[in-house]
Amino acid sequence: MQLYNKLSAMERTALIEKAGKDRLTLSFYQYAKISDPQKFRDKLFIAWHALDVLGRIYVAKEGINAQLSLPAERFNDFKAYLDTIDFLKDIRLNIAVAQDNMSFLKLKIKVRHKIVADGLNDDAFDVTNIGVHVDAEKFNMLIDDDDTVLVDMRNHYESEIGHFKNAVTPDVDTFRESLDIIEDDLKNHKDDKNLVMYCTGGIRCEKASAYFKHKGFKNVFQLEGGIIEYTRQVKDQGLENKFMGQNFVFDDRRAERISDDVIAQCHQCGSPFDTHTNCANDACHLLFIQCETCKAEMNNCCSEACKTIHALPFEAQKELRKGQANSNDIFKKGRADHLPHKKDLRNIFDKFPNKS
Repeated sequence: MQLYNKLSAMERTALIEKAGKDRLTLSFYQYAKISDPQKFRDKLFIAWHALDVLGRIYVAKEGINAQLSLPAERFNDFKAYLDTIDFLKDIRLNIAVAQDNMSFLKLKIKVRHKIVADGLNDDAFDVTNIGVHVDAEKFNMLIDDDDTVLVDMRNHYESEIGHFKNAVTPDVDTFRESLDIIEDDLKNHKDDKNLVMYCTGGIRCEKASAYFKHKGFKNVFQLEGGIIEYTRQVKDQGLENKFMGQNFVFDDRRAERISDDVIAQCHQCGSPFDTHTNCANDACHLLFIQCETCKAEMNNCCSEACKTIHALPFEAQKELRKGQANSNDIFKKGRADHLPHKKDLRNIFDKFPNKS
């Protein structure tokens, strides 16, 4: 019985190409009590492997967070299987805005302490007392209100390439960092402002809204289904799209184009560009924004030092990496000191004169 992925990305790519069938990329999450996450994880792997599901799925005692792809022709079978699980029956599935057959190349289902690393003690507050879910139409109305503070609950490298107009975009590397920053900066407006939040698919806002209500915020709202569902509703209903740029996604597509606006710049030359890449030097692997011109000139590397190493024979690179840990730059997500046009740090509320 197979319980783990056994194929390399290269082998999987060949199989997908040979099959010649369209795949569907989607995501979903659900907070629920799972008594035995490992048993549940193995059950999912057996069923989803049979359906040729690929993706990155986290299972914990508090629920499931899934980002995956599957053959489009197997979608109904996949949905039918979800419906056999009580807490996943009729679950909303966020269908990706931009489809790519190679968005995922392995099936990885991991048991984690939490489905989102929020750093919170869930026993300290009621995690079910969440904010008001709003659809795209209501969301547009709320963010036009002068009494609303719109907060992006994603990390800096996500909001850098795309965000809603007039949104507060915290300069943080992780979700957990943003919670206390936002609470502290808005502590004088817990009664008189609408706190409206959004993220990629809604999962981060689910926990954050309960946390902020626990902290005393009276008017807490969250965008139902996040940016992905918002984009679908805007298109289907002919609403005004208030999102600028690209939506960062955590698979091999890297981003989905939501509007034609390019609000970011190449971290090496400063020209308008909004697509991330990873440094080709395996000992670095820094995530940063690199335009096509710089990609060609730098051989997909973030620095001259990495370019030199990447040009060495593979065995020589392995020898250099032996016994060496990855550079800490890998965690900076585009803020490494050697990038001349990296995103500047700033106070996230500086551009909101009406919030004090």
